Amino acid sequence: MEYRHVLAFLAIADELHFGRAAQKLHLTQPSLSQQLQRLERTLGVELVARTTHEVHLTRAGQAFEVEARELVRQVEHARRSAREAAAGRSGTIRVGYNFPAAQHVLPSVMEKMQADFPEVAVVLEEKRTGPQLRALESGALDVALVYGRPATAKFRYRRLMRQSLVAVVRHKHKWAGRPGVPFAELAGQPCVLFERDLCPAMYDAIVRAADEAGIGLDVVHEIDHPATTEILVTAKSLVGFASISRAMLAGAVAGGARTVAVPLYDPVPTVDLYVAWRDDEDGRLRNSFLECLDAVGPFSSPPLRKSIRS
Repeated sequence: MEYRHVLAFLAIADELHFGRAAQKLHLTQPSLSQQLQRLERTLGVELVARTTHEVHLTRAGQAFEVEARELVRQVEHARRSAREAAAGRSGTIRVGYNFPAAQHVLPSVMEKMQADFPEVAVVLEEKRTGPQLRALESGALDVALVYGRPATAKFRYRRLMRQSLVAVVRHKHKWAGRPGVPFAELAGQPCVLFERDLCPAMYDAIVRAADEAGIGLDVVHEIDHPATTEILVTAKSLVGFASISRAMLAGAVAGGARTVAVPLYDPVPTVDLYVAWRDDEDGRLRNSFLECLDAVGPFSSPPLRKSIRS
């Protein structure tokens, strides 16, 4: 059964007149009749009955019309979907993100995506920087929102905003009531850091600040999850580190929190949030996301405040 024969039949069903149906399809009337005959031979039934005064659908024709219109609807939907996908306006894009991206970037970007590209499904995956970049390289992610500029030519990237890092201590720690602490006072303080493989930019920012302050860090634990920082800091009176975004959210919702976030200065440790992507040939879906990212930016981190409750 040929699709053009189905369209010929539906034109006849619409007009109930061979001349008008042929004109609608820009065909001659004999050509239209031949297409109907071929369709009827394929189906083995008569679809249209006509006399010198009247054209009407047979019972078989009436039943076939319902299914034929659904077929045309599905074909048009498939055609439209293919065109939308080719233009980067439908399909699925996988985006990795970290905590600051979830707080300050993704809400407005997702709203813009829904408005401009409603047929594009965005799958979000929260991961640390290291796992994100490995997933980006393997193709498991299309876009990564990560700390630090990727140190490889395999990716393209763009800086989005800067985050300050703060110290996290238990509420009985001697720093808990202070509005801020010079970084040099970390000398001799046992510290907790993220494993460098999971978050190299954050790790390096702390170590670089220590170098600028002229001190060495006493790192007694390297951890793989932010919740572990609070547990260790509370239990052992250690000094941990967190982004200003995470510290402010914790302070807003924790109520009787067991830890306090204390600003650091001289120097203030900072880390940059980047968007990174592979430079693929077919990046239309990815470019749709980047287009929305550009449209809703620029982005900014919350200001560093004194004595933030965590």
